[in-house]
Amino acid sequence: MMTAPLMMSDKDDDESDASILVETRPKTKRPPLYKVLLLNDDYTPMEFVVHVLERFFGMNHAQAFEVMLTVHKKGVAVVGVFSHEIAETKVGQVMDFARRHQHPLQCTMEKED
Repeated sequence: MMTAPLMMSDKDDDESDASILVETRPKTKRPPLYKVLLLNDDYTPMEFVVHVLERFFGMNHAQAFEVMLTVHKKGVAVVGVFSHEIAETKVGQVMDFARRHQHPLQCTMEKED
């Protein structure tokens, strides 16, 4: 005696009312990140740039010195990558600090690729 295989449609009447709810969450996209760039100029003292990197970007003296040399040699260096609001704040802080000390140091931000 052979029995027929049980198929998905061969449910008891009790089970036909049961349904499975699957909760789907929309995928949240990470906010874009922004690179904060320090630009070289011929007037701002190197020591001042090192101080800015230590003060506003939390670098130790050796790190700040290396980044300052990169800015000096290449004309620009990425000094941090942040959310839009934080990058904007850092740029503003650096620019204000440089102006208060009468240095033409430039700091900008651009969206990361």
